[in-house]
Amino acid sequence: MMNILLLCLWIGAISVVHGEDPYLFFTWNVTYGTISPLGVPQQGILINGEFPGPNINSTTNNNIVINVFNNLDEPLMFTWNGIQQKKNSWQDGTPGTMCPIPPGQNYTYHFQVKDQIGSYFYYPITAMHRAGGAFGGLRINSRPLIPVPYADPEDDYTVLIGDWYTKSHSSLRKQLDMGRSMGRPEGVLINGKNAKGDGTDEPLFTMTPGKTYKFRVCNVGLKNSLNFRIQGHTMKLVEMEGSHVVQNIYESLDVHLGQCFSALVTADKEPMDYYMVADTRFTKTMLTGLGIIRYTNGKGPASPELPSPPVGLAWSLNQARSFRWNLTASAARPNPQGSYHYGAINITRTIKLVNSARKVDGKLRYAINGVSHIDTETPLKYAQYFGVADKVFKYDIIKDEPSAEAEDKITLAPNVVNQTYRDFVEIIFENHEKSIQSWHLDGFAFFPAAIEFGRWAPEKRRNYNLLDAISRHTVHVYPGSWAAIMLTFDNAGMWNLRSAQPERAYLGQQLYLSVENVARSLRDEYMLRDQTPLCGIVKGLPQPPPYGP
Repeated sequence: MMNILLLCLWIGAISVVHGEDPYLFFTWNVTYGTISPLGVPQQGILINGEFPGPNINSTTNNNIVINVFNNLDEPLMFTWNGIQQKKNSWQDGTPGTMCPIPPGQNYTYHFQVKDQIGSYFYYPITAMHRAGGAFGGLRINSRPLIPVPYADPEDDYTVLIGDWYTKSHSSLRKQLDMGRSMGRPEGVLINGKNAKGDGTDEPLFTMTPGKTYKFRVCNVGLKNSLNFRIQGHTMKLVEMEGSHVVQNIYESLDVHLGQCFSALVTADKEPMDYYMVADTRFTKTMLTGLGIIRYTNGKGPASPELPSPPVGLAWSLNQARSFRWNLTASAARPNPQGSYHYGAINITRTIKLVNSARKVDGKLRYAINGVSHIDTETPLKYAQYFGVADKVFKYDIIKDEPSAEAEDKITLAPNVVNQTYRDFVEIIFENHEKSIQSWHLDGFAFFPAAIEFGRWAPEKRRNYNLLDAISRHTVHVYPGSWAAIMLTFDNAGMWNLRSAQPERAYLGQQLYLSVENVARSLRDEYMLRDQTPLCGIVKGLPQPPPYGP
């Protein structure tokens, strides 16, 4: 009872700070359950009995309150992919910023979708729980007073595509703990299903002839980039990861791990069933997932002749280069997106990150600049907040420019990079491996100024897009290629930069960027809630002095 009272008081205090923005309340019971999405029974992870989990439908600046009951037999934690958690890394849902929810207990997440719109998703970041389910869509609609650069669609659909393993999440984790890769997945799912194509499939979505629909497509998979297309229909791209984009027409779209986009689709074809198709990209054996769209007055099954997939890296790169920021559209605020001239800001720091894979003591590990991250019992942010960081981790054990030996030797350690608040930084991702990489950064949106084949050099800046790169939170890097992103670190907190491939992140391909609130000011960062459960060496320590104004 006391905890509920404290939570209500805290919500009341925050609502004053946030100007009484609306609240959305949810209760999630997370349990195990048997699922058979590829025809093989396996242990799944369900939210309120659902696989995938329920969609969160919110509007800019809403406060989201989710009371999560962990009915699993191991610790659990959710992260909110793409939600920037302004001034609030305490709720980011990563092992470096929070304690997991112990088995049989509950925790209430509270965060605001401040100054954001767009298509996102959530998932469990602990262990390999994502391979069991418990992921779902999270959409942020524009406020009614903010104009959207297209007419309201007839309906708004969330499409979660991803590759899938028939092995259980616990078996996959044991495999990784033994130092072995998860191997190849067995199939591809669309909203947790794969249509059989025998005429018995129920539709995932329906469309009325002549109407236009919004499809929010996210790759929530574990291993592969996917190509998404809708049989017989084109897609008008309108939004990517929180940004309105130039509205080009596409027959298919490559969706890399962790990425989301929104496209408008008009029901202007013969009334019948049509397949949504999701194929793996850049793999020796192509896996295909199918889902049915049905016209309301449909008169026949979908044609078995599927639209052909694209081929090659060059096609994918050229498509990625065609994506452009809509400079005149308003996003979460009424001012045009293009009023932020990122290309005119002086770079204060350049960080070059090179991913690698090696065996350490006979076990597979992944690394960034030669360091393979390991999680600590005490969350990194808590250690910093309580003044015991030196007992938990060391800052800056990797350098901004990796050494020549960084790929040949891997060190296991917490990987924390100290980053000055409000600096404008260029980060280079260089991929020397033979597989595509996809990266995600919590807490920020950044501008991918370039993606190119080869190695990066300072003179490559001449090729940067300094005008209309899309502000987003993921970037992909092709084999033997590099990508450059630019951003202002204007959100104080401890923020996770990780491979969007769960296997690689679990085995060390991640780091944390510490953007410290040196002034200890409430203007820059919220304080840790007094009732927050603690763990590790900070458990039982007195609260630090409160932040100032």
